[in-house]
Amino acid sequence: MPDQLRYDSVGFTGRNDIIRTPNLDRFAQMGTRFTNTFSQASVCSQSRCSIFTGQYPHVSGHRSLNNLLKPDEPNLLRTLKEHGGYHIGYLGPRGDLFAANATEHSVDEYGYLENATLPDFASAPDFSAYVSARSDAPSSFNASNPPTVADPDPDPDSIWNRVFYGGLRNATAALDYDERMIRGALDWLECPPQHKPWVLFLPLIFPHPPFEVEEPWFSMYNRSAIPLPAKAEEKTGHEARFAQQIRDQYNTYRATDALWQEVKAVYYGMISRVDDQFGRIMNKTIERGLWNNTVTLFFTDHGEFLGDWGLVEKWPSAVSENLVHEPLIIGGAGLPEGVVYEEMAEMVDLVPTMLQLGSTGEFYAHYGLSLVDAMHAAGRNETLPHKQYAFTEGGFLTSEEPLLEQGPYPYDIKTALQHDDTELVGKAVSIRDQEFTYVYRLYEADELYLRDDTSELRNLAADPAFAGVRQRMRDVVMRWMVETADTLPWYQDVRVPQVRLQSPKEQFEERVPESPVYTTFLAPLGRSHVLPGWNPLSSEIVGKCLLRLHVGVRIKTYGHVFSASCLKTPVDEKDNCPTAVGP
Repeated sequence: MPDQLRYDSVGFTGRNDIIRTPNLDRFAQMGTRFTNTFSQASVCSQSRCSIFTGQYPHVSGHRSLNNLLKPDEPNLLRTLKEHGGYHIGYLGPRGDLFAANATEHSVDEYGYLENATLPDFASAPDFSAYVSARSDAPSSFNASNPPTVADPDPDPDSIWNRVFYGGLRNATAALDYDERMIRGALDWLECPPQHKPWVLFLPLIFPHPPFEVEEPWFSMYNRSAIPLPAKAEEKTGHEARFAQQIRDQYNTYRATDALWQEVKAVYYGMISRVDDQFGRIMNKTIERGLWNNTVTLFFTDHGEFLGDWGLVEKWPSAVSENLVHEPLIIGGAGLPEGVVYEEMAEMVDLVPTMLQLGSTGEFYAHYGLSLVDAMHAAGRNETLPHKQYAFTEGGFLTSEEPLLEQGPYPYDIKTALQHDDTELVGKAVSIRDQEFTYVYRLYEADELYLRDDTSELRNLAADPAFAGVRQRMRDVVMRWMVETADTLPWYQDVRVPQVRLQSPKEQFEERVPESPVYTTFLAPLGRSHVLPGWNPLSSEIVGKCLLRLHVGVRIKTYGHVFSASCLKTPVDEKDNCPTAVGP
């Protein structure tokens, strides 16, 4: 599972003649590739939580980077472990999925196979030397002479740094998080668990920014042959406000065509490195005789702007094609080969699909629909309808501003925009069918695109010719929100459960020696009150008994209330006082 991989940046999708992904292309021929599958969020944690629970982000509130799966939440890996009897190997200390104390419930092993520590991915570059000796001299770096990891641009606000470019890195950096995990997985496959079926989960970092890679991947692509990103000036109709703000604040107008080609070439190099690592895993599985009884899946969490419209990285309320189109492949274990499935599907469908492939029942509510029957039908050259629409969501309410992410450099501008003007990251929902993409935004105008407008340049929402389509899609979004507002648990609670607490009587009796007891007598004026189980007593005796009980007393008649509070002494039975009084 690579991080931040675009659908159009792998060879098997047929949308990129430049990229070299021979191992993934081979895998696509050995399995089923899905052409219309979409992730349910455009940001890491939100998407991963949705993929592994089969629930849309809004259902359980997994709508932010920092709201992860809790120890009591069901998920795919936990179901396979607890109900399917699977050994779950999570071969890398990668986050963005489980909250504290939750991983232990869902996996059997976690971290590197070899003795290694997690690199500090979040550390910010040290620009102190630049800040102390800052000048207005222009940067010496350009597309013909880009910075490198060893020789970075010292200006934190340079265009290179603001587009997350690192460039060429030394070969010694090749033993990074991903490579450590892949080497561990190769050893792991030499001796997988023998006593039970297993799952091996490999969540990569690449090709997530910073855009940097070592040779031979760095020089693999001819920069001048790299297609240019979609231009912001080519867009028509309303554009979501965050796009203009990002361009302005990051000042991406400084990025030349050659610079974007340099960034994309390095991104492609990172993907080719991922492809090489996947090929090593696939070959090992075949060599060990595991391929024919092991299901293999390749997918990502979300995509990358990669210069489109002058943007880079991603944005929480962005639900565009370049961020959410999913390059999913499923193969091995006798599943159909060389199949292309073009019906609409969602990444929430992965939960029931894997449970069915793993012969494990479903034990909680979700919104996925298994793809297994559809794959087998496609293998017979039949088309089994799946879903009519695919949904994606993101963003926040303005009232949620205090809960939004706080990121250090180089994410400082991105996070500041979200806090300074939270409507820029307001809630949004997209819906796609085979013909259209519709986007509803809570705080601004909506969007409508033809699906064959893959760069989403022409917003048709305000075009009267498409008013009917816009209304139809909007109605579907409303129905979807109502249908998926929550889930009903698959277990029933005992309406009057056993409670393991001391009873009020037990606790009261423990408190009596230290506290006064108060009682109230209600009696008609001029009449004595008869307590249950007592002999009738004169008002004089009642008063004496109450005083001898030394209890705080309120005697209430119609129109009059008399109160007395006395010290405690034992009850004396000589005056026909009761031997016990309830409070």
